[in-house]
Amino acid sequence: MIPLSIRRQALNEGVAPAICIPLVGRSAEAVQGELAVVLEKQPDLIEWRVDFFGEITDTAAVVALARKLREAAAATPIIFTCRSVKEGGERHGRDETAIVELLQTVCASRCVDFIDYELCNVWENVARLRDASRAQGVQLIMSYHNFQCTPDAEFLGAKFAEAERLGADVAKVAVMPKSAADVLTVLSATQRASETIAIPLISMAMGGIGAVSRIVGGVFGSAVTFAVGKSASAPGQIAIEELRTALAVVRQASVSM
Repeated sequence: MIPLSIRRQALNEGVAPAICIPLVGRSAEAVQGELAVVLEKQPDLIEWRVDFFGEITDTAAVVALARKLREAAAATPIIFTCRSVKEGGERHGRDETAIVELLQTVCASRCVDFIDYELCNVWENVARLRDASRAQGVQLIMSYHNFQCTPDAEFLGAKFAEAERLGADVAKVAVMPKSAADVLTVLSATQRASETIAIPLISMAMGGIGAVSRIVGGVFGSAVTFAVGKSASAPGQIAIEELRTALAVVRQASVSM
């Protein structure tokens, strides 16, 4: 596994992925309240899902809140994500051009450590965000989400490879399994990609049946797992306390082998 790093400091090691907790509040007060609760649980990363934010169309309000989150989070890295509706995000009032401009502005504010942008978007927008994030020292996560099914391992491997080819710093795949075999497909695709792709990978199978992938994903090459601090942002996320206990068991077992 290639670890996720910030300022040359790895956020995870061995088979243990870094733990990320999402913030999904609708108001500035709600987001800040979530952050206060989450920070007490000491996650490795925080993700602000700004598509949930009621003032998303007000760029000044978004940046002002991002600055407050940065100050409160201190050294804890922040991922800034505006998940698209077609990949499971909340409906909001910005079109794709406005989303790209928002992400560029947030990069320029240097209040976040990562931005997340979907692979399904047009190349011109990807390139604009690649340039903007790189210029400001912000890492770009390029992601693929499928809330309907789990494509085959070859397709998922191609998504990881596409993210690397487009200049991503991190490649992410999240899919919905219909069976235990689908969960194995995700894990297998991640393991194969980890042998050839030179950037950190994030993968998960969502929903209840996919919860195991959030626990053992690090064994197969996933550098990050998402947990619940106060509210979940996707189905199948596990409370951070329970997830941390499970990861400790996996880590100890791998050491004793």
